[in-house]
Amino acid sequence: QVQLVESGGGLVQPGGSLRLSCTASGSIFSFYVLGWYRQAPGKQRDPVASIRGGNTINYKDSVKGRFTISRDNAKNTMYLQMSSLRPEDTAVYYCYGRRTLASDNIWGQGTQVTVSS
Repeated sequence: QVQLVESGGGLVQPGGSLRLSCTASGSIFSFYVLGWYRQAPGKQRDPVASIRGGNTINYKDSVKGRFTISRDNAKNTMYLQMSSLRPEDTAVYYCYGRRTLASDNIWGQGTQVTVSS
């Protein structure tokens, strides 16, 4: 079973940037989809961005134009570049991957992102 580990979270001021990484313990080359969810305190876990195949990308409306998802199959790593961060982006960010359409999601442990002055 491939494991996913997030890194790159932290405290940043409004308007700042962070890059999250999600590194897999094995190959992600053949994964059907990879993506990110986030969960703010007291709220449900919501999808943020996903990348299917090499070029089908979807974003939550509120992050469009500010966040960029990418993957580097050679490094078995997925990224979420976050810019123009807002306090409402504060959440625990989880990466996930799914081998096939019918597979269950494999989840990382989460990384905290806090946007505050």
